[in-house]
Amino acid sequence: MYKYSNNATPLRPPNAIELTDKYVDEIRLKRELLTNHPERCYQSSSQTLAAQWEIVDLILHNLVGFYPEQFKLEKKDEQWIFTNVQMKENIAFTFGDRTTLELEPLDFIGRHVQEDLLLMMQRDGDLFLDAGLLCFPANWSLYFNVGMTFKEIHSPIPGFQSESLDDRILQFLMRIEAGAPWGRKNWSLMAGNKLDTSLETFAEWGQARKQVTKENAGKLVHLRVEVQKLFRLPKSNGILFTIHSHMLPLERFIQHTPWLEQFYAILRELPVFISDYKGISLYRQQVLEYLVEEMKKR
Repeated sequence: MYKYSNNATPLRPPNAIELTDKYVDEIRLKRELLTNHPERCYQSSSQTLAAQWEIVDLILHNLVGFYPEQFKLEKKDEQWIFTNVQMKENIAFTFGDRTTLELEPLDFIGRHVQEDLLLMMQRDGDLFLDAGLLCFPANWSLYFNVGMTFKEIHSPIPGFQSESLDDRILQFLMRIEAGAPWGRKNWSLMAGNKLDTSLETFAEWGQARKQVTKENAGKLVHLRVEVQKLFRLPKSNGILFTIHSHMLPLERFIQHTPWLEQFYAILRELPVFISDYKGISLYRQQVLEYLVEEMKKR
């Protein structure tokens, strides 16, 4: 039976960033969205600048440490020179000096990674979403949620408050220690392959849900998996929350028969309130019928 749980595990290796073969395409898409829809994709409060620099420090050292062929970092006293080989860019700036960057630090570093980056600051016994670069949201809005507490952001999730799960997860997050990051995964289904499924653009992608049939589900419906990572920032005491979204059409995902069978069982047993929340209900039956037909072929 489906039930909520905290499925976070210690992150090993402790790398905030993952590069895939879609790197250049997704970076270009992020930058296009940030240029054309800045309010929707980037928000910050002025008191987060110190934490933003911590994020730059963490991510740049992850990039050059885990992907030394793709990224370089040269330091000359306080001046840093960052090289992004794939994007053919060299950026020189003075670390900690906002005037030496064209963008805010979080905005700058977010344009070099496929992940969305959210910053939650801890104060008054709670966590607040105080800044974020969010280009690939799964049916939510940074512009609407910025400034909210952890519980306020997650209040639309049905059943999330049952058994005090919201309290227990909040306490878990506030106990995360610097140098001991955590990771988790979240899944959903999408009709279509758009990464940018913000609430503001629902009219552009929501209609695809009505177009799913048993015949086209394999190509049109995609499994969307978010790889989420949590890092405590030691100086500001904030939490960096990174989200890397991966999309795979069902016809490719189910090529592995055990995955096909397991996913069919999960989708069939998924409670209606979860199916509704994930936006699956409108085409859930069509996908189940498609999966049954595929199982008959095995």
